[in-house]
Amino acid sequence: MQSNLRIVWIYPDLLSTYGDQGNVLVLEQRARRRGIPVETVHVRSSDPVPEQGDIYLIGGGEDRPQILGAERLRRDGGLHRAIERGAALLAVCAGYQIMGSVFGGEEGQPVAGIELIDISSGRGERRAVGELAAEVDPGLGLPTLTGFENHMGVTRLGPGVRPLSRTVVGTGNGDGTEGCYAGKVVGTYLHGPALARNPALADLLLTWAMGPLPPIDDTWYERLRQERLAAVL
Repeated sequence: MQSNLRIVWIYPDLLSTYGDQGNVLVLEQRARRRGIPVETVHVRSSDPVPEQGDIYLIGGGEDRPQILGAERLRRDGGLHRAIERGAALLAVCAGYQIMGSVFGGEEGQPVAGIELIDISSGRGERRAVGELAAEVDPGLGLPTLTGFENHMGVTRLGPGVRPLSRTVVGTGNGDGTEGCYAGKVVGTYLHGPALARNPALADLLLTWAMGPLPPIDDTWYERLRQERLAAVL
């Protein structure tokens, strides 16, 4: 196991809605409870994205900040280089859409994404708002995901990308699936924040970055998970 963990939170000044910064806090806490020193870098949209992080996080946002975020990430290139080096990434909602080739802009017009993974997004006919529950791809070995969504996105996955989960309740990608993963990149529409609702997903990211992890007491997280799942299933 490495001696420390470097978390990079991308563009909190543009993309940090619905409590998505909580994903950073959850990763910090779960690492420190295992004795892993943590350094967290908050990268504003005027700053270059460092290439030496272990886990990168990007959150949701409104249409204009999403477009600005995509433009700046395309010009910067640091996130691409970090992922090529083997870093992990969790991208949520607007951040998830940005990772693909195209997404819908303020009036539904196509806007270029950063082409980090083979997905494309557009505008659906109605807004998806509310609780979401989804069964995770068995290959990842995670329990049912819980969270809430608030978006008009419809996301299509290319052949090199797998659905993160299959929706039980909610809309997700719009085709019966929710989110995606490819290598160590995970995209999702789940807010909540996602990692507070789904600690096993947080630990998957930590394992990708740090190697096998010792167990910790998850009583509080599991109570939250079961409470939210019971409300929708």
